[in-house]
Order: sequence, then structure tokens, then C-alpha cells
Amino acid sequence: MLKNMKKYDVIVAGGGLSGVAAAIAVAREGADVLIIEKNGYLGGMATAGLVNPFMPYTTRIDRRQRDWNNEANQGVFKRILIELDNLGGLHENRETFNEEILKLILDRLIRQYKIDILFHSFVSGVAKKEGTIKSVSITNKSGIEELEARYFVDATGDADVAALAGAEYKMGRSKDGKCQPMTLCFRLADVDMSKYNNNRKVINKKYVEMQSKGLIKNTRQNVLTFKHMADNVVHFNSTRIIGKSGVSAKELTEAEIEGREQMYELYHFLKENIEGFENCKLLMSASQIGVRESRRIVGEYLLTEKDLLSAVKFEDSIARGTYEIDIHNPDGSGTILMDIPFGDYYTIPYRSLLPKGFNNLIVVGRPISSTHEAHASYRIMPICTSIGEGAGAALSIAVREDISINKVDIKQIHNVLDKYGALY
Repeated sequence: MLKNMKKYDVIVAGGGLSGVAAAIAVAREGADVLIIEKNGYLGGMATAGLVNPFMPYTTRIDRRQRDWNNEANQGVFKRILIELDNLGGLHENRETFNEEILKLILDRLIRQYKIDILFHSFVSGVAKKEGTIKSVSITNKSGIEELEARYFVDATGDADVAALAGAEYKMGRSKDGKCQPMTLCFRLADVDMSKYNNNRKVINKKYVEMQSKGLIKNTRQNVLTFKHMADNVVHFNSTRIIGKSGVSAKELTEAEIEGREQMYELYHFLKENIEGFENCKLLMSASQIGVRESRRIVGEYLLTEKDLLSAVKFEDSIARGTYEIDIHNPDGSGTILMDIPFGDYYTIPYRSLLPKGFNNLIVVGRPISSTHEAHASYRIMPICTSIGEGAGAALSIAVREDISINKVDIKQIHNVLDKYGALY
């Protein structure tokens, strides 16, 4: 094993939006930061998973209308939106984005804040003493390397670092441990958009009819599509792979294969049955299947659906959320939706980022400490970005004062977030 002689202030495992936001938030305050990322680019599900568009990041007037004057997720996320817009990578709807331009923007932000990065690298081991992580081992083309830091951020999306370090975690819903299904996003080109827009109701009626006859194996109850930045291209978030674990290499492999079969099935269903799709082409699928739910750490506070539905404002809040509780049925068909109070928001407590028994590890993104139901709301990218920024703000104080993450004063965290326009 090779040992890197440089010791970082902070190592961030995972370069998705939550990891990038955490890295920026601590580096801009002067810390020496490294990001470890398994792909050859940043962005996580926004880029590798083709998860598009951004789900609601404003308060809402009702189920369909957003209040664009009240954005709940600002700070680093707002900066990303502005940069996307400046480079022509944000749709006029302010939701749909160009992931290739997003990759470029994230590269530039990392360079701006002088953050080191290693692409094509996995965290494969953790060395710790009692509640302190001393180093992580990474595996890549160079072999196995040991990297040291004073603090660590788990932004892997699956709490991989926390699990390797022996942190306690939960999986899925409480009654049986089943997680929300996975989805492989894909796109069709050369769609006649005028005919497609006139046939949306026909699509789902025909889909359900063929599903009932056993001609469609996908268990999802409808065909879900979104706009794309390019003309005559339709984005699909419609595959549904159930009963597979996102933290099992074997089952993740099976899910990827099944996702492509479902994609091909939907492609031919549309091409052969729906007006406007006669000449469509299968353009692309995501390079990585979308995992909605996997591990959730057992932290200092368990965030619940009651907290979200009651729009609780925690004293130690570090981020806001407005997205509804959106549970894709782990057993197959159906989706449960529960609204956050319209015109209001809930908050994410700092304590939910802190795995019990550790003094220099923070978990960001969707694996924070919560119930299955609460997770189904805050798991979206705008909220996860804000969670990452909150963690980075806390770490900037810990680095400066050389203290445990559990000892950081929340008022100081809020002062840092205020400085950069982040809301909590």
C-alpha cells in the first residue's frame, strides 16, 4: 500500500452535488480539501444518473405551482443555477439542465477554490482509533493508496465510509427493510413533440392496458417523462427495478441489466403504439442506475416524517427543504405523496449528519439519520446540495478551532452560511 505524504484538513468521499458543496463550503474558508470520486467527472446523480430536472427547491403555492420568489435552497446550489444559466445550460423553466455543462461548471468551481480531486477512485477501507478516523484507503489505477485527514465527509450517497468504519445504519422501511425501487433514466430522440403532447393521456391508458395483459413487465403504474434541453428529445424516469439492494455489488449489477431491458421494452411500446414516436430513436441511458434509497446512518437525531409535515424549524438547522414526501412503492406499483405545508418549509438539523460514536466524520446527502418516510423528501438534489454546504460550514469551524464535529457552535455555523447566502 502506498502512503500519500500529504495530510489534508478534510477528505470528501464522493463528488456528487452534496460532496462538491461540502468541499466548497470548507475550502472557501481556507481549509485544504481533497475530493475522491469514482467517476471521471463530478455531479453524481445529476450527471452519471441523468437525474433531471431539479425537483422543487422553492416553497409551493399548491401541488402544481411553485413560488419562485421564495427559493429554499440557495448558497452553493444557487451559484450552480446561475452558472448554468450564464453558460446556456439551464432551461427557461429553471428546472431542466444540461448535465455536460454542469460537469464543466463543477470542474471550474473545484479549481476556483483550489480543491484537490482524484477521479476514478473508490474508498475501499477505513483506519480508525476509537471514534476517530485516521485515514481512508482508496483503490484506483495507481493501486491502493492510504490518505490521511483531520476530518472526513461521507458523500458517497450510500454511507460507504460510515459503514466501512463500523457506524450503525438502517435500511429501508421499518416493517421489512425494503428500499424504494431503482430507476435507470433514458432518452428518446426524434419524437414529434406536437403529437406527443396531444397523446399524453393515451400513452398511460395504453400502457396500463398492455401491462394488465402481461405485455409490459415494468411494475410502474405510468410512464413518467420530462422536458429535455434539446428539441424533439424526451427524458424518461419510468423504469422501476424492485427488490434489489444498492449496496450489494451482485444485486446492483442485476438491477443495471434489468433496467436496460425495461428501457428497451418502453422504447418499443412507444414506437409501436403511440403517435409521435414512430420515428423515435433510443438516444442514451444513464451510465449509472439511480438508487433512491440505501443505508441511512443512526445519528445524533432521527429526522421523522412528522418533523417534515409539521415544517419544524430546528435550532441547529443547516438546510431547508420543501419537496413533498415521495415514496415509490418498494413492492412495485404505486407512489405515496404527502405534501409539505404550502408556503412553508422544513429544516434539516445538524445532529442528523453526525453518526453516533464518531468525532471527525460527517455524513451528507441522502444517507443522513432519518426514517424511511422522511428520507423520501430530502433525498432530492437541491436539498442534498444544501445539506452538503451546511456540513462544510460546520467543518470550516472545526478545522479552524481544532475541535470535534460534535462541539461546533451552531451560531457560528449560521454565521458562515449567512456569509454565503445559504438558507437554513
